[in-house]
Amino acid sequence: MIGSIPQQDVFQRVMSAKDAKTASRGPILGGIFYIFFAFVPMFIVCAAVLAMPGVGQMLLETDPQRLLPTLIRDYMPWWLRVLFFGAVLSAVMSTASATMLAPATTFVENVLRNFIRIEGRELPLMRITLAVFAVSVLCYSLALEGTAIYDMVAMAYQFPVVGAFWPLVMGIYWKRATTQGAWFSIIAGGIAWTLLTITPAGEVFPSVLGGFIVAGCGMVLGSLLPTQSNARYRQWQAARELASAPSV
Repeated sequence: MIGSIPQQDVFQRVMSAKDAKTASRGPILGGIFYIFFAFVPMFIVCAAVLAMPGVGQMLLETDPQRLLPTLIRDYMPWWLRVLFFGAVLSAVMSTASATMLAPATTFVENVLRNFIRIEGRELPLMRITLAVFAVSVLCYSLALEGTAIYDMVAMAYQFPVVGAFWPLVMGIYWKRATTQGAWFSIIAGGIAWTLLTITPAGEVFPSVLGGFIVAGCGMVLGSLLPTQSNARYRQWQAARELASAPSV
C-alpha cells in the first residue's frame, strides 16, 4: 500500500483532479472499491477447490499460480476461455505500458533535467530512457527466472517504500525537508533494505520494514544537518517573516 503512494500512475491521478475535494475523495473511494476487489481471488480459490477438489488442493500446495489457468483451461467453456485469456493479455499489456512509461517520464523530467539541458529533446530522451529501462527489466526477469510472479511484483513494490515514500511525503508536508535529506533517505533506506534482503538478518527483521524505518530516519537527519543551501533558505525565510511582520 505504501509503495503504491509514490507511484507515478497513482500520483498523477491525484494531481490531475479538478479540485481538492475530488483529489481527496478519489483515493478514498478507490480504497473502498479495492476491498471488494480483494474478495475476487478468494472466490476464485473457493470455486477452484469445489470444481476440482483433488487437483485444486494439490496445486494450492505445490504451485498456486497454476490454479486459475487450470480451472479455466479444463473446466470452463471455450467462449469463457477466450474472454479470460483476452482479458489477461489486455491487463498485462496495459499494465506493462503504464509501468514502463511512468518511470521514463519521471526520470527525464525530475532527475535528468537537473544534470543536462533537455529543452526540445524531451521525446528522444524519454525514448532512450524507455529502452534502457526495458532492457533492465528484461535482465531482472531473466536473473530471477523461476521465481513466482507474486514475489517479483512484491519485491518491485518494496523499493518505492524504502526509496520514494519519505522524500515525497516529507517534501510536501515538512517545511524543513531538503534535497540532502531526500538523498540520505534514498541511499540509507536502499542500503538497509538490500542488506536485510541478501543476508540472514532479513529472517529476523523484515527487510522492507527495516528499510522503511531507516529511510525515515535518514530523511529527518539529512534535512536537519547544516548545509550551505539550508543556511541560505533559512536566511531568506527569516527575512521574509521579518518583512511581513506588522510594524509597530
